[in-house]
Amino acid sequence: MLASFALALGVLVALFDWNWIKGPIERRVTATTGREFGMGDLDGDLGRVIHLRVRDLRLANALWAKEQQMMTVEHADIGIALWPLLRGEIFLPQVYLQRPRVRLERHANGAANWEMGSGAARGRQNDARVPNVGHLIVADGQVVLDEPRLKTHLRVGVNSGEAAPGKPSPLVIEGSGRYRDGDFDVRGKIDSPLQFLQRDEPYRIDLRARAGSTLAYVRGALRTAVQLMDFEVDLALSGEDLADLYPLAGLALPETPPYELEGRLTRTGDVVSYRDFRGTMGDSDLSGDVAFDFRGARPMMRAALESRRLDLDDLGAMIGGTPQTAEGERASDEQRARAAARAASPTILPDRPFNLEKLRAMDADVTLRARAINAPKLPLDSMDAHVRLDDGELVVDPLRFGVAGGTLSGLITLDAGSNPIAATTDLHVRGLNLQRVFPKIRQDSTGHIAGEIKLAGKGNTVASMLDTADGNVDLVMGPGRVSSLLVELAGLDVAEALRYAVGKDKMIGMRCAYAQFALDEGTMTSRSLVFDTTDTAFIGEGKIDLGKERLDLDLRPQPKDPSPLALRVPLEVSGTFKDPSVQPKAGPLAARAAAAAALFAIAPPAALLALIETGPGENVRCGEALALARKESAGASRAERPNTVTR
Repeated sequence: MLASFALALGVLVALFDWNWIKGPIERRVTATTGREFGMGDLDGDLGRVIHLRVRDLRLANALWAKEQQMMTVEHADIGIALWPLLRGEIFLPQVYLQRPRVRLERHANGAANWEMGSGAARGRQNDARVPNVGHLIVADGQVVLDEPRLKTHLRVGVNSGEAAPGKPSPLVIEGSGRYRDGDFDVRGKIDSPLQFLQRDEPYRIDLRARAGSTLAYVRGALRTAVQLMDFEVDLALSGEDLADLYPLAGLALPETPPYELEGRLTRTGDVVSYRDFRGTMGDSDLSGDVAFDFRGARPMMRAALESRRLDLDDLGAMIGGTPQTAEGERASDEQRARAAARAASPTILPDRPFNLEKLRAMDADVTLRARAINAPKLPLDSMDAHVRLDDGELVVDPLRFGVAGGTLSGLITLDAGSNPIAATTDLHVRGLNLQRVFPKIRQDSTGHIAGEIKLAGKGNTVASMLDTADGNVDLVMGPGRVSSLLVELAGLDVAEALRYAVGKDKMIGMRCAYAQFALDEGTMTSRSLVFDTTDTAFIGEGKIDLGKERLDLDLRPQPKDPSPLALRVPLEVSGTFKDPSVQPKAGPLAARAAAAAALFAIAPPAALLALIETGPGENVRCGEALALARKESAGASRAERPNTVTR
């Protein structure tokens, strides 16, 4: 009997055709996936490890897909351990795949071709026993990702790399294509897909990717590889503009100069964080933490940012301006082109529109602290800002600049829920040092400036917001000291100016100064404009057109002491913000010159009579203004400023 059984078994083995099991395998895979599965001839060898060789593996694609096959394998060699199989366990010591081709596609309606079978079939897939695979070897593999809705088409080559002792072989990948309608390439190494089956083992990645001008280097491990939801990796990120992340990742970040950042990228559920990052943005250093929460209707960004030394022009791109592009300054090619166009323009106010779609796409709560500010043309010391963005309404409150030893603080709102944007500004000026505001005057000049700026306008650019602005600008300066030479030159007192120039310039007392402007549709009209010293009082009037960026102001000096060589004529402040001009007003100066010439024709000494200034100027009543300055420096509310003189 035993001999007969052995003989029958030998005959069966001798006559066994591996293709007998092809049909059952094809039917089982087809039923499980809901897709037709087929393969060519089967061949194999029996032993403690059964070697199963198959050619031309094919898994059909979704009916709507462009290509007929989702997956093909030219040749596969699969080892199956015999004894575990007899116990009902599937252990594959090695799986070798030659020229596997996988095509991943997503339909315009959101359906993905890797979502297979009916609900029942997918349930059977989840319940199915997953084989235990020892090693996976891939030779000349390729994965294609096609998402027309996102304008993405990638082709990535895949090959097995050298394995570490006791570990599955990693996969070396290299590919390129289009991602979100931009050039894309990727290269690096990832753990074998077999690591996905090891829940207690981290899944390691080491990848470098480029999307347009944005570069990313990711290295680390996914903590829960099977779910792909939680991970913690090192991320180095660089590019020409953080705003480029909006089309790439849906993050509505502001425009910036080129940046380089390194930090720790983590994900827990629907919250992605970039922590302890450090780097540069333009010519500024930047560090902090940022987190993106994707659980709500819109992504929510929370960030705490800090800069030890902030280059002010690096913030310009955020409000439609451009960073500096001089030698040594960092800027992208696009920003350099815009800066060149701005330099050629007769205007200086930012005129690049805000992106309404981006302002409405994400919410934010961000703090930014700059310990020091690099602004060569402005006396800025530091900055603290708290920015909140909620459903298109952006509020900066508080906003605080350290300026010239004092502060400029308040709030700014931009409501992008309307089109054009509705903007309001409420700023408070406190304790600005006169000499630091005007650094070209004598170092021992003293005085402090305080005031209020309240504006409201509409527009999608800073320039258009100011062009439509209504409001008030009120500034006051209390007692101090200024250069007498500066005052005499401003009043064109030739005798006094020559005396100070030949001798020694001296300081004279400044009683007070104040300026009040009312804004109506972008035009600033002076209500009062006074600069009063013990030597001369300057009374001004005029307008400033914020839309056209033009100046039209007159300053009338009223000296308080006589001088034999005084040309006390009004000064004209005109021109544009970019090219201002201060000069004596032509009409009055010409009239005085003509009078002097006529007198000279009668008797030369009498020619000086036309230049004699008898000092009819009047003292400006500064008491109210000085009291107001003291109140404002103490943080009291603003009072109405007077515009009266004492006779």
